[in-house]
Amino acid sequence: MNKGLYNIKVVALILALVIILFEFSSIDATLQSLFYNSSTQVWIVDRNDTSYDLIFYSGIKKIFIIFILALLFSLIFLRRFDWVRVNTKGMIIVVLSGFIVPLTVGALKGTTNMPCPNQLIEYSGQYQHVGLFEKLSSEQQRPKTKCYPAGHASGGFSLLALLFLVAAGKSKKITLVLVMILAWSTAGYKMLIGDHFLGHSVVTMVLAWLIILLIVLSINKIENRFFNKNN
Repeated sequence: MNKGLYNIKVVALILALVIILFEFSSIDATLQSLFYNSSTQVWIVDRNDTSYDLIFYSGIKKIFIIFILALLFSLIFLRRFDWVRVNTKGMIIVVLSGFIVPLTVGALKGTTNMPCPNQLIEYSGQYQHVGLFEKLSSEQQRPKTKCYPAGHASGGFSLLALLFLVAAGKSKKITLVLVMILAWSTAGYKMLIGDHFLGHSVVTMVLAWLIILLIVLSINKIENRFFNKNN
């Protein structure tokens, strides 16, 4: 990964640009329309198909939870093992990211009040499109919806923290590819059933990486202050 992408200021700027791009362009609407049949009023993938749900959503979610809890269990009860001792810092970064990223995205979803695609009038929903920066009149109110940014893919994108656990080189590249496949499997599924626009997931991805970098920065500061005093 480009070294600039480990710079918090650079990533924060990228996040701002991504938000602006999707808010003031028609990328989301144009792409999402490809997944919806307006004549039959159905999405390209049926949300009631349990096999798709198991593979691309609920199954991935369970694996994510088990993985994070396994790392947490190892940090608490298996500290005597060499691998855990050597990789404690990286494991802490992954575990914290696994909790903080989804919680942060979830909190933001509760404040932005932006409808999902399947809740919009153009997709047989009940709401007009409301932009993130759109000002409403005193008579209007934002709908009580929780769709932005994408929450279900946040767990997958939080696993980008694994880049601070695995060794450099080929292992890091393989990890990046696998995490992206995992996260975008959920994100793509959610787009195909009408739950999210592309921009929702892209914002979540960049936001997740920014949060991870902030976690790493905080851990490094704590480490330098309390554990490296004699160095």
